[in-house]
Amino acid sequence: MAALAALCLLATIPQASAQIAGARRDLGGGFIEFLYNGGQPAGPIAGARRQGAPAHAAPAYAAPTSPAHLRASHGVAPDLEPVRPLVSRPAEPRVQREAAPVRGIDPRFLPQQVPYQTSHRPGTIVINTAERHLYLVQAGGTAMRYGVGIGRPGFGWRGTKTVTRKAEWPDWRPPAEMLRRRPDLPRFMAGGPANPLGARALYLGSSLYRIHGSNEPWTIGQAVSSGCFRMRNEDVIDLYGRVRVGTKVVVM
Repeated sequence: MAALAALCLLATIPQASAQIAGARRDLGGGFIEFLYNGGQPAGPIAGARRQGAPAHAAPAYAAPTSPAHLRASHGVAPDLEPVRPLVSRPAEPRVQREAAPVRGIDPRFLPQQVPYQTSHRPGTIVINTAERHLYLVQAGGTAMRYGVGIGRPGFGWRGTKTVTRKAEWPDWRPPAEMLRRRPDLPRFMAGGPANPLGARALYLGSSLYRIHGSNEPWTIGQAVSSGCFRMRNEDVIDLYGRVRVGTKVVVM
């Protein structure tokens, strides 16, 4: 009987060994499998090694361990690039550029189109020194009217002249008579914003008189010149574009 029991025990050993080996091969990996298999991986890793795959290949059953994948496996959206709130830059402050202070001009001396009855033909310039107005006669009984500065007492005059020359930003050479009165004046001044003749000049006949712009617009409507007729620069530019050389000028 003892011999028979021993033979039965020997018969069951291979079967148990096979079951244990199978269990070892199916331990699920990790530290327990490492212990039971004597430090040798089984399953996919061992198979991969037998096929020549690199030893560091990740097991097919190993779950990714990055935070994004862990969150995805639990139904949590993976991390994306951080979303930065759209913050608009504050608007640059507007710099308010104020014009240089200019003394007030009576609105009567601002340019406007007015009714004007005269026997002079359209295109004629009529300067009314009493009114301090210059009229450019137009067809249909109208005129463009501008304010002017006129000659101070002792320098006013009346008569008829013709525009013999037109100049943009003219140079200024004070006449000898003026230099005798004002020896401090420069003998020559190039055209430009600081020039007393302003932006434009209409020369009247062979005289020293002109209709010209001014860098002192607050003097329009006053009697301050040496016989010339001053206008605001913007007004003389407008007049300059409307008349031609040969235009008749009547001063009254």
